[in-house]
Amino acid sequence: MSEQLVAVERRDDGVAVIRLQNGKVNSLSSEVLRQLRSVAEALTVNPPGAVVVTGSDRIFAAGADISEFSGPDEARSIGRLFLEALNAVAAIPRVVIAAVAGPALGGGCELALACDLRVCSTSAKFGQPEILLGIIPGGGGTQRLARLVGPSRAKDLILSGRQVRAEEALRIGLADEVVEPEELESRALELAASFASGPVQAHAIAKRVIDHGLEGSLPDGLELEQDGFIEVFGTNDARIGVASFLENGPGKAQFTGQ
Repeated sequence: MSEQLVAVERRDDGVAVIRLQNGKVNSLSSEVLRQLRSVAEALTVNPPGAVVVTGSDRIFAAGADISEFSGPDEARSIGRLFLEALNAVAAIPRVVIAAVAGPALGGGCELALACDLRVCSTSAKFGQPEILLGIIPGGGGTQRLARLVGPSRAKDLILSGRQVRAEEALRIGLADEVVEPEELESRALELAASFASGPVQAHAIAKRVIDHGLEGSLPDGLELEQDGFIEVFGTNDARIGVASFLENGPGKAQFTGQ
């Protein structure tokens, strides 16, 4: 039986915590990626209210295990594992929050990019340093980073390999919130719990529409939105929310997640 390198905890408040635990640098080895894919797929089949992805209090994830790369054949198989694992994380039909302490480099940055939101500590560093090895990102960095911060900033980070600290990450939109290191996990869990108590079916539909809409044209995206808008009115939470608004005003609905 293989060592557990990716742990998952389902909390009573509806939040699931995915924790990377692969040694001092939390490298994303092939086995870590297989376990991460399996965990993410299980959370898609039986979703919690929200998800937090984190590493240790010193490092989020240092990226791929470079010792596994030796040529195009290995790059093909490991690249496929990265694609499948991070796509599985992105596909979880709930709000997924990366809680980033310390370095999130290479594949670690790409994992954070596969999440919906990124809360980081003041110790966080983000980067795609693959170019310094004469290679390029292979876990979604060229695509997700450009969509998040824009192509010019993505090219700056990817072509230079430079790292950005927490405050710059916040300024350019790579991070959504910066807190002190001792507050990171509690803040990420607090934020996740607030989503978990909300209309999670609407979260899932909105997330899907946004993500899929970015893949096509604006007219196609607007049609996806219309489909989602109709779909969400079939949920129990929509009925609860509308009735609560009409009776009590906004922000007072008690959602059931159905």
